[in-house]
Amino acid sequence: MNKKKDLEIHEKDTGSSGVQVAQLTDKIENLSQHIKKNKKDKHSSVGLLKAVNRRKKLLEYLKQNDNETYKQVLSKLNLRK
Repeated sequence: MNKKKDLEIHEKDTGSSGVQVAQLTDKIENLSQHIKKNKKDKHSSVGLLKAVNRRKKLLEYLKQNDNETYKQVLSKLNLRK
């Protein structure tokens, strides 16, 4: 939750690309921990793949349209690119 606060444009911001990437990153971390414990849970692994692909698309959008925000998101979320 802390990561999301750093990327908000205003107090009630939930729709900006940076905040969406932060929310997806939290979801990806939670799902990956869950899958490590429950290896046979195939539904969660499908959800993980969907979240990773959605985050990838959002990062590509940011890279093309707002390069400064893209760099800021990568640094604050410790993502590799």
